[in-house]
Amino acid sequence: MTSLDLALLYLVAAVFGVVICRSLKLPPMLGYLAVGVLIGPNALAFAHDSASIQYLAEFGVVFLMFVIGLEFNLPKLKSMRSLVFGLGLSQVGLTIVATLPGHLALGSLMAWAGHESGLLGWGIHWQSAVALGGALAMSSTAIVVKMMADRLELETEHGRRVMGILLFQDLAVVPMLVLIPALGDSASEMTRTLLLASLKATALLAILLAGGQKVMHLWFNLVARRKSEELFMLNVLLVTLGLAWLTEHFGLSLALGAFVAGMLIAETDYKHQVESDIRPFHDVLLGLFFITIGMKLDWRSLIDSWALVLLLATLPVVFKLGLVTSLAKAFGAPTGVALRTGLYLAQAGEFGFVLLSLATQEQLIPPHVESPLLAAMVLSMLATPIIIQYSNAIVSRLSSSDWMMQSLAMTKIASKAINTEHHVVICGYGRSGQNLARLLEQEGIPYMALDLDPDRVQQAAAAGQNVVFGDATRLQSLVAAGLSRASALVITYPDTVSAKKILHLVREHAPQVPVAVRTIDDARLNALQAAGATVVVPEAIEGSLMLASQTLALVGVPIRRVIRLVQEQRLARYGLLRGYFHGGDDDGVDDDGELQRLQSINVTADAACLGQRLGDCLDAEALEVAVVSVRQHSGRVLSPSPELTLAAGDTLVLSGRPQALARAESLLLKG
Repeated sequence: MTSLDLALLYLVAAVFGVVICRSLKLPPMLGYLAVGVLIGPNALAFAHDSASIQYLAEFGVVFLMFVIGLEFNLPKLKSMRSLVFGLGLSQVGLTIVATLPGHLALGSLMAWAGHESGLLGWGIHWQSAVALGGALAMSSTAIVVKMMADRLELETEHGRRVMGILLFQDLAVVPMLVLIPALGDSASEMTRTLLLASLKATALLAILLAGGQKVMHLWFNLVARRKSEELFMLNVLLVTLGLAWLTEHFGLSLALGAFVAGMLIAETDYKHQVESDIRPFHDVLLGLFFITIGMKLDWRSLIDSWALVLLLATLPVVFKLGLVTSLAKAFGAPTGVALRTGLYLAQAGEFGFVLLSLATQEQLIPPHVESPLLAAMVLSMLATPIIIQYSNAIVSRLSSSDWMMQSLAMTKIASKAINTEHHVVICGYGRSGQNLARLLEQEGIPYMALDLDPDRVQQAAAAGQNVVFGDATRLQSLVAAGLSRASALVITYPDTVSAKKILHLVREHAPQVPVAVRTIDDARLNALQAAGATVVVPEAIEGSLMLASQTLALVGVPIRRVIRLVQEQRLARYGLLRGYFHGGDDDGVDDDGELQRLQSINVTADAACLGQRLGDCLDAEALEVAVVSVRQHSGRVLSPSPELTLAAGDTLVLSGRPQALARAESLLLKG
């Protein structure tokens, strides 16, 4: 199989895997793993794990570590230091330590059952157990963070603890990448290797972090002044791969250099731009890495060693659940919060595959153990979305105090809202929510705000503002906030998924309460209105109206006329603005195809509509399009009329969804 054949096979497999996972609302990582198993040598045998593909896949890990480095800015670490270096360090350290007696117990169990396969029937030595413990200590950042974001739990009590542990796990990968290759040496050689690596890493990091931030800032400023996107992108790749090469040249890992590059760039003003630019490389190459991991998985191990796979999938999950729950409780979390933290972090993670792959390369993991381990890790990750989805039910069943804590939280909300009526319920107390609250106070209108950021709630409540900690997507919170007595409800953050949940609850339990919803643009306007929104305020539309009004005022249009024009646009439901000419930078904005677009169609000399009346050749209502204007070949712009005869050189401006516009264009030009 040629290199091109292999590349096409990987691309086809990746596309199908991601499409299927997206359809099932599963993380794409699982799709990559599944197609790797399918096309690998242990299944259909379409491809083998070639050296070139493996080398390419390593860059996926490099860019993953670079993105992690971007998140490790010092202010963030400082604000979460107790969670990261307290809770996170304890979890990783104790998991590795517990793996040592754990592998002995497992080996003894297998030997007792008659499965002789080496030392204690398990074939794992203590060096291998340390490497395996590091792999098992990892949880899936990609799956957990995505699901917490979808469930609006990033700022909850358990969400902050989960993020703290995940951050330390990502950070712990760096020393583990140095430690694992040294574990295969003798004790004296390992000590010497680790000391030398520590000295090298300390010296290199001290030099890079001491003066690197200033140099990086000056260098990126210099590159950015050239105002060239390709130069900026090339510079990001140069810095990332250059520092990765430097650390590898010093006897360390490629990933360590990429991590340092991310940390240095995180302190510049270009962090977010770099993160968006590097994302395609990171996602594609990391997907390639997971395909190569899947290719190593022998599905026959699920049948031949099903008991071992089940044991390896169950024991680490149960152990991590118990360990994380106990640690979270020891660090002051209520039982329900601690149990949720444990449930969210019990599974294996993507960095576990990285460390396991490295341990296999260093011959620390025997071949007969690798495939069952991979299968067990994949199974635990497949179970994660289900565990998280039913976490509330699990916690309620296992922790009687959690129900009491939630009841107390609802009671606190209700006690503040009990004497309030004809008020406004504000969902989200960010800048938009706070501005709204100030205006309501000026007019003497009472309000009750719900927010999930404990720091913001504490500071605002201390200042005397009527805000409480509560999840607006839960019916209990809305009822406690006096939803049935409210005069209006406002969703101040632009999250369509959350807004639809709240609208569904309001429509079922308080349909008389009008709801105003904030959104980024009008791409979801129809969907939100259909869900029950009384008013939808798209930021892009309001911003464009304000820009237009200021421009009209600047060029001398009387202010009264400006106000009238803007008001007409609002009364017309943004009629002229609810469409746009599509450009290259609009890709991905309208994933569901709901946003109206504008399209210009030129009437050519061989067009089917030439010489015909507009109404005869285009049934706009049936096609679900609208004719916005007609520009004749002479340059004159006319309002559309069914009686207008079309001539060569005329240009029609149509408004509609992409599919409808394509049908209309085909009908006008081809008949």
